[in-house]
Amino acid sequence: MRPTEDTYRHKGLRKKLADGIRSKGITDEKVLEAIGKIPRHFFLDSAFDEAAYEDRAFPIGEGQTISQPYTVAYQSQLLEVKNFEKVLEIGTGSAYQACVLAEMGAQVFTIERQKKLFESNKTFLFLKKYPSIKLFYGDGYEGLPKFAPFDKIIITAAAPEIPKKLIEQLKPGGMMVLPLGSGDIQRMIRITKLETGSLKEEVFDQFSFVPMIEGKK
Repeated sequence: MRPTEDTYRHKGLRKKLADGIRSKGITDEKVLEAIGKIPRHFFLDSAFDEAAYEDRAFPIGEGQTISQPYTVAYQSQLLEVKNFEKVLEIGTGSAYQACVLAEMGAQVFTIERQKKLFESNKTFLFLKKYPSIKLFYGDGYEGLPKFAPFDKIIITAAAPEIPKKLIEQLKPGGMMVLPLGSGDIQRMIRITKLETGSLKEEVFDQFSFVPMIEGKK
């Protein structure tokens, strides 16, 4: 059962979490404010009520995890989200990252390949708070050409290479943030699609993500 009550104690734990993330080098106030507002314990079983505010990942079923809050904040900061930007998210998972982006003002189009996780999010009442989040069941490698182009794209699974179809769905001037690499450890990469169509690539810290898999399940 998912919890539905958000108490003063939870709010205090969230503030502590946001302060901890700030101390690790996250400076974007919009990101920190979103982390401080969103009740992360709602995204997990009630058994995780207090642990939900520890800065670590937890399993959510189907071999997937809810990402470590620092990782969510790190990717969100690199994305430089502005109000009303169209953001494509590959890998909805628990929908926590999607809520952070929506809280930052983005219009979020998010794809999940695991049918059970997609169905679970369709009935997740907390998501009704964010009408700017649109949920899709499908193959992340294909993206959402019908809704392209996107201002920003975020991939929340380890991609062995940069997905070409997703680059095609990125606006000129747009950015994509993804963990790149096929081993246990990946490098966080930010790609900017220049007006000429060429790509500028920036390399950041190392992370460990579950692999990005083609198809849907």
